Amino acid sequence: MTDKRNIILAVVLSIAILFGWPMIANRFFPTANPPVTKVEAGKATPLPQPSAAPAADGPQANRDRTQVLRETPRLAIDTPKLKGSINLKGARIDDILLPTHKETIAKDSPPVRLFSPSGTKDAYFASFSWSGEGIKLPDANSMWTADKPALTPASPVTLRWDNGAGQRFIIRLSIDQDYMLTVAQTVENVGGNQIVVRPYGLLSHLGVSKTPSTWTIHTGPIGVFNNSADYGINFKTLDEEGSKRFSTTGGWIGFTDLYWHSSLIPAQNLPVEAQFRGADQRYQADITYAPVVLAPGKSATTTSRLFVGAKETTVLERYTDQEGVALFDRAIDWGWFRWFEKPIFYLLDWLFRMIGNFGVAIICLTFIVRGLMFPVAQRQFASMAAMRAIQPKMKAIQERYKDDKPKQQQEIMELYRSEKVNPLAGCLPIFLQIPIFFALYKVLMLTIEMRHQPFYLWIKDLSAPDPLHILNLFGLLPFTPPSFLGIGLLAVILGITMWLQFKLNPAPMDDMQKQIFAIMPWMMMFVMAPFAAGLLIYWCTSNILTIAQQWWLYRQHPVLSQPAAAK
Repeated sequence: MTDKRNIILAVVLSIAILFGWPMIANRFFPTANPPVTKVEAGKATPLPQPSAAPAADGPQANRDRTQVLRETPRLAIDTPKLKGSINLKGARIDDILLPTHKETIAKDSPPVRLFSPSGTKDAYFASFSWSGEGIKLPDANSMWTADKPALTPASPVTLRWDNGAGQRFIIRLSIDQDYMLTVAQTVENVGGNQIVVRPYGLLSHLGVSKTPSTWTIHTGPIGVFNNSADYGINFKTLDEEGSKRFSTTGGWIGFTDLYWHSSLIPAQNLPVEAQFRGADQRYQADITYAPVVLAPGKSATTTSRLFVGAKETTVLERYTDQEGVALFDRAIDWGWFRWFEKPIFYLLDWLFRMIGNFGVAIICLTFIVRGLMFPVAQRQFASMAAMRAIQPKMKAIQERYKDDKPKQQQEIMELYRSEKVNPLAGCLPIFLQIPIFFALYKVLMLTIEMRHQPFYLWIKDLSAPDPLHILNLFGLLPFTPPSFLGIGLLAVILGITMWLQFKLNPAPMDDMQKQIFAIMPWMMMFVMAPFAAGLLIYWCTSNILTIAQQWWLYRQHPVLSQPAAAK
């Protein structure tokens, strides 16, 4: 009867893991980036990818981008990492491409687009201007003049607009070699009356991010206010609760995606009012400075910055450490364990730069981790050997006090103390592996340095699932299995190596444990199949090294290879 109950429990557990885990993982732990390849007839072919920019449908958001760009005079943007243009009508920064990042792994893939002008399906732009009363101010229809044809790192540009009533408005733009624009807004009051103006900047974002915000990875509205990063606001929050306001000195505000980011960075020593707004799938982040009173003949300048580009770790940290942007590296949602995840990233990135292949770098990382944990494994096996040696005494205690469980537990604990055995020592390597595995998961999911990094053969993106599925005979059959049945070759290797690892361990005496250990490798094969290929390479390599390590350690502790002692 007990055996039947154990079998039923094992089957129920298997079904719960097989069908329940995908729902849990998709909610709390996004398993991988979208596949970038599909294996057909034994050949890996690129798949189309969603645009990097947010998209929305609507009667005013469906015009052709090329046509919209042609309708107004434009100032070119030309840097190694940014291409595009600024609309001189309204002085909007609304056309930004990233030439060093492609939409897909295909050779002819277009570059990632971040900003697109108003009126297109993926409108996303930045604007800097002024508010005030009793004064004619520049607006979206104001036509600005530029003193140069292009904005480059070596060639700043000045935009000018005169309201014809005694005030001149000037925007001086400069740009660095990466993704940062500096925007100096100047008002010159050459009229006969005192004026009051408030400089502001805004980011307008049509639609929500294509990458949904999850428990482990935040996308959407983001900011740093009064030296504290805020990940608690998303598009749904703005839809349901309305605007969110912040008074801050220092920090920044903007929108972030998995790999891409744009933000307004006010002067870090001036107080500003920051705000998120949202209505009808249109979202805005803005900053507003304190009012400036200008007497006749006076001028005032306020300098802000605009970041628009890729979330490259070293670039974000340089802006934080060297250029004084408060917590700008928090644009990457490392989470609570950034102190551990970032060293893993730095080590992987260094290995990748030394080796040239990120998959090999992951394998080398596995060797380093297992090497550092080898002394722990030695203690684990010594503890297991000691536990196996005292099994006859434990059985005797269990028989002697089988009707007195408290006394039985007391005597067993006393046996542990007298024999100097720690029953939990064998679990330590498993617990140490968990933060390493989670850190690698976050690195693969978050860092753009790992995006579209290939390994060998059919694996073209280590941050995406293994595309070589066994259920369609590795691409020979013309269909793609659903995600929870998409068992790739790496997942099969994971299951086999885990099964071999368990086979090397002494058979547990409890029948329930035996059944759980018998099905666990194959359940883990299903659970891990949708995860990033890089994670599976790490785990498979770790299993292989563990098997070799166990073989060697069993030779050092032969008592572990002997059958468990009888009563």
